[in-house]
Amino acid sequence: MDALRHGWSIAIEGAPILVPVETVAGAAISAPQLLLGASRAATLKLTNQREAALAEGPVLLRGAEKFDLASAQATADPSLDLATPLKGPFRAEALEWRSSATFALELARIAGILPAFLVAPDNAGEPQSVALSDLAAWRDIRQLSIATRARLPVAACEDAEIVAFRSTDDMREHVALIIGQQSSDYVPLVRLHSECLTGDILGSLKCDCGPQLDAALRSMAQESEENGGWGVLLYLRQEGRGIGLINKLRAYKLQDQGFDTMDANSRLGLPEEARDFPVAARMLDLLGVPSIRLMTNNPQKVAVLQATGVNVVERVPHQLPSNPHNSHYLDTKRNRAGHLLD
Repeated sequence: MDALRHGWSIAIEGAPILVPVETVAGAAISAPQLLLGASRAATLKLTNQREAALAEGPVLLRGAEKFDLASAQATADPSLDLATPLKGPFRAEALEWRSSATFALELARIAGILPAFLVAPDNAGEPQSVALSDLAAWRDIRQLSIATRARLPVAACEDAEIVAFRSTDDMREHVALIIGQQSSDYVPLVRLHSECLTGDILGSLKCDCGPQLDAALRSMAQESEENGGWGVLLYLRQEGRGIGLINKLRAYKLQDQGFDTMDANSRLGLPEEARDFPVAARMLDLLGVPSIRLMTNNPQKVAVLQATGVNVVERVPHQLPSNPHNSHYLDTKRNRAGHLLD
């Protein structure tokens, strides 16, 4: 992932040399083929070709000429579609290294870059070798452990403790905020909150993240003050539903062009939902929290946590009023993502 962010070439077992389109340096580079996600290929009108017709997965493209850096970036980045509307013609080709290609696109998502690669390019340089098994090892939640904890009075509750979690390979450091005194006699209120720089810090009105964060802490504090209960906020470093900050802002740009949040992700070639909920289950396990009352409007969170061994005894609705800037976003969450919103 570090190599991809630097624009270096990678060598995945079973695949040709791949170079990330977004970050590669050097205008002289060119390649005969381009690797993209199926959803991006669909926006390029390639689904009438058998090799690009799968709903999910990678697509291997060949153009009339070699892809140089400019044409590759224009093909891969939907935020450039208005500036470069004419593309192609392209031919989708048989992909004999599908597992390696899927792996490459997933690496790009985790690295927070566009899921697009020049395939077997000229002047690629010395590649960084990657094994297919590396991703499973990186995702092993057993690597996550508590790094430190400290008392942290916050505006919602002066009786709070922050706990930081660290993994061996993953540079993201998740935290938990415990509101009130932890007790096995009381099932805590728990909120899984994926970080949102624009909403949590900058007060963005395009989403409901900041208000949801504040309201969750207030509800936990109220439980502690009135009922002697407690709560846990899990703050997960998974910006943009797991697609990263830069790609989230690209999706915002597409939303300004009229696409909803799910279609914007799809046009980028990224999944509509890419958050890692099992890491939250691991955090709860390390905190000694086997049963929870989960504050969420998303049934998927309940299902995933239960599947990983967390006993969700109650789903606590967590809906806040909309505003003119996020009403369409909330409608999409309800109508297309299955969130339980009135």
